[in-house]
Amino acid sequence: FQILEIIIFCILLYFYKIKAVKHIVVLLMMVALLASLTVIAVKAVASMIILSAKGKMQLTYPVFYIMIVLMATSCAFQVKFLNQAMHLYEAKAVVPINFAFFTTSAIISGVVFYQEFQSAALLSVFMFLFGCLLSFLGVFVIARNKKEEHLQIHFIDCGHIPGQKFTGKIQPDSHSSHYGTLNNEDNSVK
Repeated sequence: FQILEIIIFCILLYFYKIKAVKHIVVLLMMVALLASLTVIAVKAVASMIILSAKGKMQLTYPVFYIMIVLMATSCAFQVKFLNQAMHLYEAKAVVPINFAFFTTSAIISGVVFYQEFQSAALLSVFMFLFGCLLSFLGVFVIARNKKEEHLQIHFIDCGHIPGQKFTGKIQPDSHSSHYGTLNNEDNSVK
């Protein structure tokens, strides 16, 4: 399963970097695939630390440090691609799609890699999936397209503020005797 994720990620990265496809789904699918790697690495590191605390030393194995590096790099690139998506698209589009993709990828990676549903009862699996569906439905309801409200407040043009006094120059003349000093109100009116 992880090999399939890596292949899909490489294909998406090819379209993103080489073909310059900057679609929101491409960016957030890469974020979700990196998130699934992060979930697997975090769970592995946490399990190894817990086992080490219980007396079965796991910190001497190289896989522990490989998982820490995988966790850190996948988090860093996940944030990088998410920031790029936030710069290209509005938050009201990025956040719900990212939530749905991230949650789905985390669930699928946990189910496949750690076989979390293998010994679970059918009712527990159904309730978990039903909870995910309700969560996705809630995100959809919150993020659905609403009509943009236009402000009825008229803004004042800064160039036409009533009662504002203007001087002829923005920058004082460097050859003037007043250069480097504050203008006196009487001098600026003259």
